[in-house]
Amino acid sequence: MLRKVMLAIALSAASATGMATNNERQVLPEHPTADQKADIEQRLNDWPLLARFAKDNATYPPLKPGEKRVVFMGDSITDGWGRPIGEFFPGKGYINRGISGQTTPQMLVRFRADVIALKPSVVVILAGTNDIAGNTGPSSLQMIEDNLMSMTELARAHGIHVVIATLLPISNYHDATSSTRRPPADINTLNAWIHDYTTREHLGYIDYFDAMLDKSGQLRADLSDDGLHPNAAGYKVMAPLAQKAIDAALADTKS
Repeated sequence: MLRKVMLAIALSAASATGMATNNERQVLPEHPTADQKADIEQRLNDWPLLARFAKDNATYPPLKPGEKRVVFMGDSITDGWGRPIGEFFPGKGYINRGISGQTTPQMLVRFRADVIALKPSVVVILAGTNDIAGNTGPSSLQMIEDNLMSMTELARAHGIHVVIATLLPISNYHDATSSTRRPPADINTLNAWIHDYTTREHLGYIDYFDAMLDKSGQLRADLSDDGLHPNAAGYKVMAPLAQKAIDAALADTKS
């Protein structure tokens, strides 16, 4: 009985198979597919996916004298950056710790292992779109904000400068359900809070949203092949914005 309950809980949070929808509970199907079963097992055994980078983190070279590391924490938009789409800051040595499908509570759980343990000078956080989509169950904007604040406070407690990016816009050009799973009003509200929070707390800030918006208020069609994730052209727009914020944060580490 307990295992059946746990399976139901795990499946209700399923994201990899695309079953979860915004603020909608899911139930265990009578005959789960192979993909659903695999997702359930993964969530039962390692919900935040701590195993994804465990070996890399454990064997990562120690800091060199004067080295200023930068870690990117995020979901699939970060995960796909340079692996395999576009280029991820060639020659910079930045560390990518994005995991596809993740929400802010999952990132918060792995923040110590995937960010703090690497001893970076700067962390760049892009998170929240999957919370809005309900990837790990219903999530309010306040819950997302709380998790972003908790990651910020953890980073600051360890002398890490924080940069938070706005969520990207979405579009219905490729998938008519995009705005249903990720209502633009929720994205706008969270982005407004990110702007206010980073200003109030003197954090680094990246505005991807406005830079990638078209005249109709959607993600530019030339910057994405699915209306959610950047393509190579999209990452080319994002890279200099991120670099500018990183440079500013690194300059603060010298003062």
